Amino acid sequence: MPDPAPERSDAVPSTDAGTDAGTAPTADMGADPGPGRGADSEDTLDLHLPGGLAMLLAAEETAITDGPLSAGDDLLDRVADWGPAVTPAGVFHLVPVRLGRDLTLISRWMNDPAVSAFWELTGPQSVTEHHVRAQLTGDGRSVPCIGVLDGVPMSYWEIYRADLDPLARYYPARPHDTGIHLLIGDVADRGRGLGATLIRAVADLVFDKRSTCSRVLAEPDLRNTPSIAAFLSAGFRFSAEADLPAKRAALMVRDRALRHLL
Repeated sequence: MPDPAPERSDAVPSTDAGTDAGTAPTADMGADPGPGRGADSEDTLDLHLPGGLAMLLAAEETAITDGPLSAGDDLLDRVADWGPAVTPAGVFHLVPVRLGRDLTLISRWMNDPAVSAFWELTGPQSVTEHHVRAQLTGDGRSVPCIGVLDGVPMSYWEIYRADLDPLARYYPARPHDTGIHLLIGDVADRGRGLGATLIRAVADLVFDKRSTCSRVLAEPDLRNTPSIAAFLSAGFRFSAEADLPAKRAALMVRDRALRHLL
């Protein structure tokens, strides 16, 4: 699988463009699960959805599935139903991808040089389509999503079962370990700490919605120092370096047990 802005975006100049995607790391992960913290959706109260987000969610409800999985079926406790996270940057939603609606936008982001340096999905839309469709037609172990901030689609995420991914061959996996890959789409959203804010919010969503998950993982390219810095700012710890098939990665881990401390 891939890795903040999982797993291939930020070239050195653009601070949190993206986490690269790829297979994952080798190494020992210490630290255990525990309680929670955070930017969760429970402080949401009476949210009035901005027009752009309302349209996305309406399309989500009426869309014909792009694969054998229905809108809520996955092995991640129904990402489509996770709901909003209230963050210092605004209200954030993960909206599962629909190719007919989202492919053009995702492909444009993948062709940004800062993103392509780590995601390696440049070229015609068919390149991105092949990558995303493989997840949509799979068994639900990876869910590609558009990140929508205050109604504006602005990032691409993959939430995946790290324990069921090829990544698990490279580290001592625990059941229900959850991985994230991401990229920040627009240059104006990079380099100002937004990536770290959203990474923390998504990790908190994972802990809030997946009670069986004790760790959230990422495996950015070791050269992707802005991405690694964003994960560290989001409460992740550096666990180890790992030689994956496509890259040398930094294994980043956020532990449920340390949620209140980091």
